[in-house]
Amino acid sequence: MAAPLLTLSDVHLSLGGKDLFTGADLQVGERDRIAVVGRNGTGKSTFLKIAAGLMEADRGDRTVRGGVSLRYLEQDPDLSGFASIDDAVRDGLGPADEAGAIPGLLAVLDLDPTRSPKGLSGGEARRVAIARALAPGPDLLLLDEPTNHLDLPTITWLEESLIRSRAALVVISHDRRFLSTLTTRTVWIDRGVTRNLDEGFSSFEAWRDQVYAEEERDAHKLSRQIVREEHWLRYGVTARRKRNVRRLGDLHALREKRRTLSRPQGSVTMTAAQAEDSGKKVVETTALCFRYDGRSLVEGLDLKLHRGDRLGIVGPNGAGKTTLLKLLTGALAPDEGSVTHGTKLDIIGLDQQRAGLKDGTVVLDALTGGRGDSISVGGEQRHAVGYLKDFLFTPDQARQPVGALSGGERGRLALAIALAQPSNLLILDEPTNDLDLETLDVLEDTLASYTGTLLLVSHDRDFLDRIVTAILAPSPAADGQWILYAGGYDDMIRAQRRVGAAEAVDTSSTPSRASSNAAAQGAADRRTQRQSKLSYKDQLALDQLPGKMAALEGEIAALQKTLDDPSLFTKDRSAFDKASTALAAAEAALSEAEDQWLTLEERREALAAEAE
Repeated sequence: MAAPLLTLSDVHLSLGGKDLFTGADLQVGERDRIAVVGRNGTGKSTFLKIAAGLMEADRGDRTVRGGVSLRYLEQDPDLSGFASIDDAVRDGLGPADEAGAIPGLLAVLDLDPTRSPKGLSGGEARRVAIARALAPGPDLLLLDEPTNHLDLPTITWLEESLIRSRAALVVISHDRRFLSTLTTRTVWIDRGVTRNLDEGFSSFEAWRDQVYAEEERDAHKLSRQIVREEHWLRYGVTARRKRNVRRLGDLHALREKRRTLSRPQGSVTMTAAQAEDSGKKVVETTALCFRYDGRSLVEGLDLKLHRGDRLGIVGPNGAGKTTLLKLLTGALAPDEGSVTHGTKLDIIGLDQQRAGLKDGTVVLDALTGGRGDSISVGGEQRHAVGYLKDFLFTPDQARQPVGALSGGERGRLALAIALAQPSNLLILDEPTNDLDLETLDVLEDTLASYTGTLLLVSHDRDFLDRIVTAILAPSPAADGQWILYAGGYDDMIRAQRRVGAAEAVDTSSTPSRASSNAAAQGAADRRTQRQSKLSYKDQLALDQLPGKMAALEGEIAALQKTLDDPSLFTKDRSAFDKASTALAAAEAALSEAEDQWLTLEERREALAAEAE
């Protein structure tokens, strides 16, 4: 068996008087695909820097197999000091590396090799760093948040490139879809140590919850044992002094074990303050147009948003997603067309750059606007420090400057500010940036219970699928044209594939096929003329599916409530397993019903349009 490419053994590190690692390990073999996960602040990026040889641990061993080439993609690439993008990428080559891949990488990543790295956007700097890491074709890639600031087409390209690559991968990411697609092993950094799962990220969350449940059971057993021993101490002491001294010592040891027991970090508590319901119509655009620097970003957009709609806006960087948000909210005037707002709108927004957070402002003042130490949350006054605790900020952090916060902490603070203000139209521009997986789960639950209207720009495919009911995406056929798709991100991809497949059949036909296709099309047209509406069977299914989906959603909610009981796993393992199996079956049935409803609804709309 070949030696590992990279090994970290018994890593210990303290930062600022706090133990970050107390025995962390990592072993990377050839073609390994490893996800490194953990809460914000657990040291994932630091761990990767130690693996890359950029930081020294206080104690522990790092071993790299001879001849192995390693490249590290940092979370915040520093490209200063380079005259051009080409220079920055070539600087990542080793003495024996070939430069032949660089022109192709820069072309596919849409980067001008002669351009200066100064003034690059976050997404452009990330693409340069990706080219720099991939160009040498290394044996081992260490990737820290590789999808940050990337648009969806670039994320898809990166995924496909890494799948084809022969390099071993160690990846930190908050993008669940990216991790699930790529990884086959998981390393969980938790309370200073690493735990290993010989499966990819898709199995991690269920495993993590099981670990927590078992720890809770063991902690409960320990408390019960201490209660029994304390009862003996009060009422059961006998004359056998030697045995009693030893048992008393055991009791002290149990108490010390409980005192030093390391418990999981608390969870974020998040609630979106909601204003009075808006009118039924929220936003309506008519022939909306906006052009910038000679290019059309929005052209002839007709869109209606009603109360309770959840619209996701996706597209490549530069497509105009943020501009479109500003047009819809009235922050930007259109060149042509109109935007009409409904009645009783209370709009709250979260911008991508967190521009409202100034580095020199104290966290407490950023939350309250400098108006004392209390804040109104949904119309109720709360102590600001107590509210910040809901978002995992300590009292000491409340008095630190915003500039001292990590990216994840800044994201939580921005959410705390936005969600405290009552709204019925919530505008979120890349809300998932830098948030850990647990905080993402809480944000999803919060938005699921939000009764207002939601406008969401995000590159997180899994988040979009869980939150939105429709997707607005730019048309590849013409600048400024936007297409509305029913459902989430995966529904959009399926719809695009159906259109692409139909076009491929049409354009690839040979002359002989073309005539037969024309005949078939003529027959289909005649059938369509006769069939201006769905068959009785399909219409009946379309009418019954909403009730079926509602029943399944109720069943899923009940099962999830059952599984939310942290003691169920230890109290009744068979009931836990039965509920878990039933939940998986109900979710699969709901997904199938939703797909069937979407197909029938699209067919109904198409038939109705053709009949007009």
